[in-house]
Amino acid sequence: MGYLKSALLYLSLGVLANSAVANTADLEAMREGDMRKLTFHSDPLEGSDVPFLHEDGSEMTLADYEGKHIVLNFWATWCAPCRKEMPGLSELQEELGGDDFAVVTIATGRNPRPAMEAFFDEIGVDNLPLHSDERQNLARSLGVLGLPVTMILDPEGNEVARLQGDAEWNSQSAKDILAALTSANS
Repeated sequence: MGYLKSALLYLSLGVLANSAVANTADLEAMREGDMRKLTFHSDPLEGSDVPFLHEDGSEMTLADYEGKHIVLNFWATWCAPCRKEMPGLSELQEELGGDDFAVVTIATGRNPRPAMEAFFDEIGVDNLPLHSDERQNLARSLGVLGLPVTMILDPEGNEVARLQGDAEWNSQSAKDILAALTSANS
C-alpha cells in the first residue's frame, strides 16, 4: 500500500511540475495530518504592501521577498501553539530554504526584542528571522485574526493558501505541497 501511495504522489508531482500553475484539487488531495487545515484559494489573494520591521530595525515590505515562494508565519511570544510549531518551521527553512523559497516569521503585537530572542533560544531556533509587526498593521491588512496564522505566498506576493492554528510544517505532506507549488511556478 505504501508503494502505491508513493507512486501516486510522484506521479501527481510530475503532472504538477509540467503544468503552469498547480491545480488546487491536486494540492488539496496531498493534504494529510495537520495540513488538512490548509485552505487553498481558488484564485490567489492580493498580498499587502504594508511595512513591518526587519529584524535589524529597518522598515521593509513583503515585496522584499518577490521572486520567492514564502511560508509567512505570524506569531507571538505569549502564543503556546506558536512555540509548538516554530521548530517545524525552522526545519522546513533548513531543508527547503534558498533562492526560490523562504520561511518568514513575523512577531505581531507587542513582542519586545529580548523576549523574541529568548523565545527562539528556548526552542532552539536560530535560522528564522525576528521580524516584527508591533502595531499589527500588516497582520490586519492580511486578515489575521488569531495566532498562529501561516500563509503561503507565491513569487508575486499573492496568498495562495492559509492555515489557522499550529501545524507540523516539517511533515512530509507540507514538504510535498510546497515542492508541488514551487515546481509549478519554476
